[in-house]
Amino acid sequence: MTGTAASQADIAADRLPGGAPAPDVALAARLFDELRLRTGGGRPERGITRTSYGLGEQIAHEIVQREARRMGMRCEIDAACNLFMTMKGREPGPAVMIGSHLDSVPAGGNFDGAAGVLAGIAVASGFHRAGLRPARDLTVAAIRAEESTWFGASYIGSRAAFGQLAGRELDTVLRSGDRIPLGAAIASAGGDTARIRDGVPQLDPAAIAAFIEPHIEQGPVLAGAGRAIGLVTGIRGSFRHREARCEGAYAHSGATPRDHRQDAALAVARLIVAMDEAWQKLAGEGHDMAVTFGQVTTDRDHAAFSKVAGRVDFSLDVRSEDTATLDVARAELAAAVARIEAACNVRFRLGPETGSRPARMDPALLDQLARIAADAGGDARPMPCGAGHDAAVFAQNGIPTAMIFIRNENGSHNPFEAMEMEDFAEAAKLLSAFCDEGPGATGPA
Repeated sequence: MTGTAASQADIAADRLPGGAPAPDVALAARLFDELRLRTGGGRPERGITRTSYGLGEQIAHEIVQREARRMGMRCEIDAACNLFMTMKGREPGPAVMIGSHLDSVPAGGNFDGAAGVLAGIAVASGFHRAGLRPARDLTVAAIRAEESTWFGASYIGSRAAFGQLAGRELDTVLRSGDRIPLGAAIASAGGDTARIRDGVPQLDPAAIAAFIEPHIEQGPVLAGAGRAIGLVTGIRGSFRHREARCEGAYAHSGATPRDHRQDAALAVARLIVAMDEAWQKLAGEGHDMAVTFGQVTTDRDHAAFSKVAGRVDFSLDVRSEDTATLDVARAELAAAVARIEAACNVRFRLGPETGSRPARMDPALLDQLARIAADAGGDARPMPCGAGHDAAVFAQNGIPTAMIFIRNENGSHNPFEAMEMEDFAEAAKLLSAFCDEGPGATGPA
């Protein structure tokens, strides 16, 4: 974190120009520092690790719950150990929910996910310090297990909150590293796997007027444009092959003629090029798409400098805002696999497909947030989101949903995330003003 609580004292003024209470940015700054200290292992260059359903994530949940209880917020923990902290509003009606996740990737940054939860805490603390209440009940959500790197499954906590986590996942999905089943990990954190298996939801979409997920931007757009915050228009869906491989035959590198080779390395290289060309073609036709081969490795026990590679393991991640585009990409993949298998005399085994559906953010909610930002003299840039987020699950359950991106210089999922507290404050001010006027309002009361 580049800002400190002391340097943010001037930001924590009593009221914003429109009359809403200023968010408690100084509190958020202290909590960011505490999160880094307690989940970072004391080595900033190595990042922080808050394992899904592990110690770091649990510490983070205890920190925010402690602050919520100090404000007198009602705290509820569901069967999947998601935490919902509610401040009573001044009007009846469905609640406004603000939140994100608190787990991280291994050796990740301190802001990914946590910025969304602490933005909600800062807004709630601003109302509490001012002796005011938001227009509607304000629920700050700390959602479990968003980072799919741990269990190889997307949106575990948010899907469970809506009763949509498949029971089989509890038994068959294993945590990376220690290979603990998801169900055992949830139970060890105090969850109720029987309720999850029965599909008992914690959240009722009819009781949520709006879900807003603040999050650091994970790319360079806002930094390049000189903007502090952006409004996300949609979240890409995906299909993924996490454990794919190509099988050929090991052979002597000098003694095996080209037409006798079954070169798995060459075949995978051709597949990478083929899918990149498909991406280029589809992008030229106006399709939104991203293709990534994030892992490509030979077998360490058998590969050698002087061998033709007989096996290559790889991963493939294809994303788009449009379901039809994902279907086209699948067809391109199938055609490329068949073509390369015949040409190289190899066999691809793509393994199971995982993924998520695209989600559109709510236009009316985005318009209201954009108007509030403009009224305050700001400029929130509309932009797509290439990564997956819990907001997608809320949107797919029919809840008006929005995301606020916060400028972040060095991307995410690395120790060098560089969100400035001044930019965080801009997002929190927007949220406070929204909570003060209430969802659906056309202007200040």
